[in-house]
Amino acid sequence: MAGYYPDFRSYLEHLDSQGLLQRIRRPINKDTEMHPLVRIQFRGLPESARKGFLFDQVIDSQGKRYDIPVAVGCIAASKQVYLVGMQCRDEEELTRCWTRAQVEPIPAVLVSGGLAQEVVHQGKDLSLPGGGMDMIPVPVSTPGLDNAPYITAGHWITKDPETGIRNVGNYRGMIKSTNRIGCYAGSSKGLTDHWLKCRKQRIPLQVAIAIGVTPNVACTAIAKLPMDVDELAVAGGLAGEPLEVVRCKTVDLEVPAHTEIVIEGVISTDALEYEAPFGEFTGYMGLKELMYYMDVTCITHRRNPTYMAFLSQFPPSESSKIRQITWERILYKYLAVDEGIKGVQEVALHEPTGSWGLCVIRLAKQKQDDAWRALQGVARRTTVGCKMVIAVDEDVDCRDPDAINWALSFHMQPYRDLQVVDCEKPMLLDYSTAPPGQGVMRGPAAEQEPRSTCLLLDATRKWAYPPVSLPRREFMERALEIWREEKLPEPDLKEPWFGYPLGCWNQEDEGEAQLAVRGEHYITGEKMRQSRHPLGQGEVPKGSADSG
Repeated sequence: MAGYYPDFRSYLEHLDSQGLLQRIRRPINKDTEMHPLVRIQFRGLPESARKGFLFDQVIDSQGKRYDIPVAVGCIAASKQVYLVGMQCRDEEELTRCWTRAQVEPIPAVLVSGGLAQEVVHQGKDLSLPGGGMDMIPVPVSTPGLDNAPYITAGHWITKDPETGIRNVGNYRGMIKSTNRIGCYAGSSKGLTDHWLKCRKQRIPLQVAIAIGVTPNVACTAIAKLPMDVDELAVAGGLAGEPLEVVRCKTVDLEVPAHTEIVIEGVISTDALEYEAPFGEFTGYMGLKELMYYMDVTCITHRRNPTYMAFLSQFPPSESSKIRQITWERILYKYLAVDEGIKGVQEVALHEPTGSWGLCVIRLAKQKQDDAWRALQGVARRTTVGCKMVIAVDEDVDCRDPDAINWALSFHMQPYRDLQVVDCEKPMLLDYSTAPPGQGVMRGPAAEQEPRSTCLLLDATRKWAYPPVSLPRREFMERALEIWREEKLPEPDLKEPWFGYPLGCWNQEDEGEAQLAVRGEHYITGEKMRQSRHPLGQGEVPKGSADSG
């Protein structure tokens, strides 16, 4: 096709034409059935058989019918889906495309109007029942365990108040009321750095969430590029043409002009609210933490928009696949171009680890220290951190566990060839660093962080963990019934294929999860509003320094 996809719906049409979109036309409950149905292909089908899903008739647990369809898994359900989104034939072309986009970004161009603002909702309409976030069919991702619907494919756009450089990040967003959304930025630098600078200036952080964007924008949002890089320009580099952006209605930001749905608002720098539990990519539930919250000031959308969601939680998932493919290209460019290690041939992140825990670098050594330069280079790139990094020779398949085990067994001596280094910023959702909820406070209000290191460790649970982040058994069994009624390919389900507790889960968590599947999550949102945590003088998010 000529040129890049002009919008998300054009991309979906092309995905459908390639046989990579599964349309479900029967009514599907977004709170109990939608994500479990898509989940089945990740637990029971080979990656080559996975597709994006488009749900035409969406309902909720309270009987509401939405006129907005929902797309799930349409950016990275599989490697093939990702390649179609990037318009690349194979992985080699994809690596060249990503490298070129980072080396030669194409700045976005401002246009006077965009389809993203065909319909505008502001003022009191945002707080009325049925208005604001009630209009949007946000699914419950982990039915039976999540405490609310969460935006998962929200591309949070913020701007550095000092330099004006834009940042686009993918963060989860808890729906707390018709006009309030939680924001979990984790250990990501983008939004958090901008929040800190706004707090120093005693102003709120302006935010726009773009939902339903083209794959180049979606993939760039999770790339964790350096803070001095305008990620919308990198998105343009991926497309080979500038991205059109339009000014927001109520905040001083620009968003992709043809986005399906845009949510504008501000994040307070004076207070935090609790959010979660939410099923995370580590395979465990993320527990309650004091986090940011966004007051919605405006919602704009196209006529007849389509909502877009990522499938995350237990790996493999769309989350682990998009992270794997994107971060591999970011690390490859960093090592081969920025660090000048010419022998780097491939960087592999292993999806069972959430595409985070294990990185294997395949290289043809041209200098004796090439392996250590590559290993230490990945360790320094803390924004795309890994827990274990292994260098192997060019004849070792860096994606094959058997080949890697062979290299580890016969190509190295531990006394000579191992190092353990401290991570600059621990990954907060890794519960091996400290027992969940014990000993070390987590989240933006934390006073200290647990220690995290990079290389090897005993991969068994040492204490009680939160539940496995899959939908409860009853929801998966109902999804399996629908799956078979739709005459979809018979799955070979892997263990585990449903969520279950592992000791760290209380009655409050259970109660909130039950409210969520009944569509009564605003009760939880109101409880969290009432337990809002005001920030004291000098109090800053965890892991950051506030000099103001």
